[in-house]
Amino acid sequence: MATYVSEDPTYTGYYDQEHVSEDPELTHVERGTPAGEYLRRFWHGVALSSELGESPLAIRIMGEDLVLFRDKSGRLGLVKKHCAHRQASLEYGRVEERGIRCCYHGWLYDVDGTLLEAPAEKPDSPIYKNVRQGAYPVREYKGLIFAYLGPPNPIPEFPIFDTFEVPGTEMVPYTCSFPCNWLQVTENGIDPVHSMFLHTLVNGPQFSEAWGILGDVRYHINHHSVYCTITRRVEDNLWFRVQENLLPNITQSGAVHEMDGSRQRYFGRNTFLRWCLPVDNTNTKVVAWACFGDRSDPMQYNNPNDIERLEQGEIFDRSPKERQRSPGDYEAMVGLGPIVVHKNEQLVRSDRGVALFRQELRRGIRALKNGQEPRRPADSGPIPIPTWSGDTILRVPAGKHGEDSALGEEILAKVMAIYLEGDDMQGKDRDDFIVARLKELEVGTP
Repeated sequence: MATYVSEDPTYTGYYDQEHVSEDPELTHVERGTPAGEYLRRFWHGVALSSELGESPLAIRIMGEDLVLFRDKSGRLGLVKKHCAHRQASLEYGRVEERGIRCCYHGWLYDVDGTLLEAPAEKPDSPIYKNVRQGAYPVREYKGLIFAYLGPPNPIPEFPIFDTFEVPGTEMVPYTCSFPCNWLQVTENGIDPVHSMFLHTLVNGPQFSEAWGILGDVRYHINHHSVYCTITRRVEDNLWFRVQENLLPNITQSGAVHEMDGSRQRYFGRNTFLRWCLPVDNTNTKVVAWACFGDRSDPMQYNNPNDIERLEQGEIFDRSPKERQRSPGDYEAMVGLGPIVVHKNEQLVRSDRGVALFRQELRRGIRALKNGQEPRRPADSGPIPIPTWSGDTILRVPAGKHGEDSALGEEILAKVMAIYLEGDDMQGKDRDDFIVARLKELEVGTP
């Protein structure tokens, strides 16, 4: 937004020139759009297993109307909503032992779209070779259903991140919806400064008072994510937090409840891991796990209302006055409008994470447009894929002359070097190595 500046800079609303066009390169998600084609090169969480019963489930993903089903042999299928024959809706299809049968003329399709039966046609009809129902690969994992909507040759390997398999952690599937663009929901995860104000200083503490400590926020890029580190001083402790936005639309972050930096913690892990799934240009569905355990959040918060508070700082189902009195992430993100117009923003230094994320997203989108496929998380390195999100809290008393910002910076660099060194290991070996090295660092810190 261009703001008019004069000798008297008050009440300049009349002179403000608002842009009205969003950034379609990053925000539009239909087939054939730059972001839509880029997003289709990745696996996405699309539904909860609990959402899918015995009947087909109509869903919308990136502007495509689809039907998700589980046939009677237990296989999952995801097909175009309208039957290839006369365009009847397969939402009303009949799930069979193998595939789904259209209610209108009885055509039966396998989970990969193969036409198995067209009962009114001859068995040697050429339609069996010429007709296929559009279908996409589907994968089920720990109560979530994932899909890949890109070109089938090749289908990328399904990524298993280290945070999918943290011992002693209960992963509770959940979903929520936002009537706004996918990017503004995703970007919320790379903006830790909002947590200090929205969740603490402006509206009162929605988590703990310590969230209002501004701390030292830094932004970084690695080969599959844009992430931020936040260093806070809490009495004799230094609290190091890592939040990751894994390209293109995954957010994972550390503990929320009872996390105030007062107790030591060594390589704590996620409290949630979510996919910000574009439904279309102006609607987003979050498909996620909330994580409970000793390395994330306590089990006592494992109920639907507290999962909403975990996700947004407040529950969704509130009166307009309650929303105004104590807005959470929902109100902040949806309040930006259906698609925020980037040209109207005034980005500043503390928005560097958002700027970096858009930069990396745009780079991947333009590379694909030039024929270069994006690098997927599972393309290289060990499986499970190592990530760093979570909390480490070390006892590091302040120096004799009070807190030296260089001290926090120095210890953070050592913490991140330990994380990086552990990336060559897997599972318990990696966790044990990182925890042991962090404890050594803590003991050796003056």
